[in-house]
Amino acid sequence: MNLNRKVVKDDKNSIRSFVLRGGRLTNLQKNAIEKYGKKYCLPFTSRILQVEEVFQNTNPLIVEIGFGMGVTTSIIAETFPENNYLGIEVFESGIGRLLHEINARSLKNIRILRFNAVDVLQDMIQNNSITGFHIFFPDPWPKKKHHKRRLIQKDFIVIMLEKLIPGGYIYSVTDWTHYAEWMLEEFNQVEGLINISKTGYCEPVKWRPSTKFEQKGLDKNHTIHEIWYEKS
Repeated sequence: MNLNRKVVKDDKNSIRSFVLRGGRLTNLQKNAIEKYGKKYCLPFTSRILQVEEVFQNTNPLIVEIGFGMGVTTSIIAETFPENNYLGIEVFESGIGRLLHEINARSLKNIRILRFNAVDVLQDMIQNNSITGFHIFFPDPWPKKKHHKRRLIQKDFIVIMLEKLIPGGYIYSVTDWTHYAEWMLEEFNQVEGLINISKTGYCEPVKWRPSTKFEQKGLDKNHTIHEIWYEKS
């Protein structure tokens, strides 16, 4: 199955989070894409996603942006079968690994989209329909000249807020202190969101499995910052 779909959007003012990225695939990833891609991967379109048709139920929908290798995603989906999960990722290798996990764990509550997250939310997701967003260890783009590439910024938060149901949440985690501070500043500029923690950072959420990115950060003595906002 070819996952290298290209859709060009000409609006130069549109927010960009990522572009499609290739790279070498392991045999496991390649085989998983060929065997399970058609069943669990959705094409990008400019039409609202019919969630009930896709999942064949009316369960709450959680969107994870940038799921990496997808192991954490699969564990969460397995732990909470009462939820549906839509994973958005640009790395084909991560999609292949998540497809493998979906099959190995016999999961029926995950679908995958390989495209720029901003376009997916704007074009395919209905307003007031998402129960939660998971954004775990997004690229921190540490150099100041690259800060404009960071996913978490006010304009994107406004888009996520529009998609959330009342009481819905945005759960972000990073091991870069400067990016964590940036996140709080950007979130706090958006009306309609409430930080559940008085200190800014919430206590570690017990149901979130540890990731390889997290361990790499801990090995470098980085502090893990967890941020949870809810739509009022």
